[in-house]
Amino acid sequence: MNSLEALLAQSSWSESLDPAQAAQLRAEIVERSVPADGFVCQKGEPVEAWIGVISGLVKISSVSFEGKAVTFAGVPSGGWFGEGSLLKPEPRRYDAIALRDSRIAYMPRRTFQRLLDTSIEFNRFLLLQINERLGQFIGALEHERLLGPEARVARCLAQLFNRLLYPRADNRLEISQREVGFLTGLSRQRVNQALQLLQERGLLRVEYGRIVVLALEELETLE
Repeated sequence: MNSLEALLAQSSWSESLDPAQAAQLRAEIVERSVPADGFVCQKGEPVEAWIGVISGLVKISSVSFEGKAVTFAGVPSGGWFGEGSLLKPEPRRYDAIALRDSRIAYMPRRTFQRLLDTSIEFNRFLLLQINERLGQFIGALEHERLLGPEARVARCLAQLFNRLLYPRADNRLEISQREVGFLTGLSRQRVNQALQLLQERGLLRVEYGRIVVLALEELETLE
């Protein structure tokens, strides 16, 4: 079962905390349920927390004044995001929207700052996380401009299996074709076609409400 305890257990930096520190951390983190299509956080608001996904799936995106939307990333269960926003004195620059009913953990700024000031392991984790996230965003720009639908779906799914950003225990991902469409900017029909082609190539298996990845490295490099 997904829980705050499970999220923290999956987070490598938490291993360095002693029992008292771990108990204080759990007491300070706020848990909230966010319904499908609800805001986890909103563009323009003050940044007061680091955000973890206990269960569900979150889309990080932005909409221009003209109504044009862009999706930066999807964050499944086990992932944390928003560290860059906490490190800068400015309002949040994106929306985070739950694509399904989700359970979210909010680590207050003061807690984040305390870990930043006292934990080498936490700092190392953030450095690696920010580097991975930068690579992810550069890849997303490449996918949008250079890749066709099949490769865009493949790369999107591969990103959700990044073990550093989103610790996972297996090769199964609970995700619908509708949700893949939201993350890639493709219609559900185009997503379905791409998934069928990827399945025929033996890279994944499509099940009801779930995708089983069979060849992660090939998904990561598909063009």
